[in-house]
Amino acid sequence: MAKFTTWDGLRLNYTVWEGEGVPVVLQHGIVADTNANWMSVGVVAALQRAGHHVISLDARGHGRSEKPHDPARYSWQAMAADVRALYDELGLDRVVQVGYSMGGVISLLVAAADARVERLAVGGIGSGVVDCGGIDWRVIAAEDIITAMRGDGSAARPLARMFRILADAVGSDREAIAAVAAGLNEAPLESVAEIGVPTLVLAGASDPFAAEPERLAGALPDAGLAVVPGDHLMAVADPGFARALVEFLG
Repeated sequence: MAKFTTWDGLRLNYTVWEGEGVPVVLQHGIVADTNANWMSVGVVAALQRAGHHVISLDARGHGRSEKPHDPARYSWQAMAADVRALYDELGLDRVVQVGYSMGGVISLLVAAADARVERLAVGGIGSGVVDCGGIDWRVIAAEDIITAMRGDGSAARPLARMFRILADAVGSDREAIAAVAAGLNEAPLESVAEIGVPTLVLAGASDPFAAEPERLAGALPDAGLAVVPGDHLMAVADPGFARALVEFLG
């Protein structure tokens, strides 16, 4: 693990697993971190077995990175800039960008803006990107996540309580997560039609946040689709998720 200072002064944590080829940069989902989203479910191990050079970033507000409680410190653009700042920090000139849920939207933004991304894989998102410009807030509102992070979380809707359970399990700073949700309450993507790099869309068959993933794949100029068993939390843990990712990377 190592830290660097990103573009606006926050100290962010990242982890590197040495390997060969184009670096694979991982960005996790909201509430999760490198361990919860990628290590504990076997994704990092699968990439290592395949010989890949892997890098994972703990997003601002998450994991071992700095966690301000001010919603103004969080936006989709800020988090995408953090990923690009990590590229700069490590001197990366070619990258495979991989993201899940919140990290999937961040990864789409990075790929749209940065020519260093030559391949892209996004999971845990679907038609919400096409219809809502990002996270599918038709399924859950930012305010639902904020409610789930405060008090004992019992006032939150059932789907939002899933994030509270995850937050408590990974030891998240719940007030920071509430600030993240407040700061990300926007639609950052007008279109994905300009993202021309080869892309893999990964989705859990029972994930409400990744409904109709074929519509997202169809909106991207050069995308394939892999659907695995599981809901939003469990799809990434299915062995088929890591297997599809490794096969995509070749």
